[in-house]
Order: sequence, then C-alpha cells, then structure tokens
Amino acid sequence: MTENLSARSRLVHDALRAAGIPGEIVVLPDAASTAALAAAALGVEVGAIANSLVFRCDGAPLLVMTSGAHRVDTAALAARLGRGRISRATPDQVREATGQAIGGVAPTGHPAPLETLVDEDLAGYPQIWAAGGTPHTVFPMTFDELVRLTGGRVVSVV
Repeated sequence: MTENLSARSRLVHDALRAAGIPGEIVVLPDAASTAALAAAALGVEVGAIANSLVFRCDGAPLLVMTSGAHRVDTAALAARLGRGRISRATPDQVREATGQAIGGVAPTGHPAPLETLVDEDLAGYPQIWAAGGTPHTVFPMTFDELVRLTGGRVVSVV
C-alpha cells in the first residue's frame, strides 16, 4: 500500500503507525494545497481540515494545527501564550523545520519534533483531515489522535 506513496508520505505513514493511528493516507488526483481545495476534494466542511501552518516564534519554528475555517491571529496568540512576536515562516524555513513543502505539511514525519499548538475548534469535528506530507496526500484522524500524535497544546488560535 505504501509503495505508491512518495518518500515524504511514507515517513508520515510510518509515524502514524508508530503512534497507533489507523488512518490511511489518501492520494488525491489534484493538489489540495489549501483547506478549501482539500475540503472540496474530500466532500467535507472546510473546518474539518487541519491546516499545518509553520510560524517562527522566539527564534524557533512553531507548528500551528488550525481549522481550515480559521485564520490564525498571531498577535492574539502570542499574547495568549506570553511569547514574543509570531510570524509566518518562509518556504525555506518550513522545509527546513518539517522536511515538507508548504501546501503539504503534515502534523508529523518531521526531522525533529516541533512545538505544536492545536486549534481547540478542531474538537468539534468527529473526523478531521490533515496533509500527508505532499499537496496530493491527506489522511483522516480524530482530534484526540491529532493532539496525541503532535504532543500539541490545545489553544484558541483566533
């Protein structure tokens, strides 16, 4: 089954299995590099898409898993966390931190663990979908599985 996956998606698959998460990676015919595209391809609400957004905060990468229905309010989030400025990572910084390209960043399968925040609103969906390491791959999981997989802190991101 994994023989049809890219090397990046195989890393994600292996991390899912190591965490005991059964969701299978789905290869989409067209790139789904935005929450709206992924939702349309899967026939789900855009809010059920768990966007993996990489930011920089206090000199380090910060992964924010947010509902596709939201835009992260970086100023409010920084204040809520008692941290310095949070800014979007550049494409090179995203690839360095995750090993993956923007539009396909998974919540796992990175070269090293990342500090992760998980949008509390994702808990409102019985099943959520996240990128599987490329813009053409996604996989399903529950909110609790996402939190366990990432070791993320559940917060409001808006």
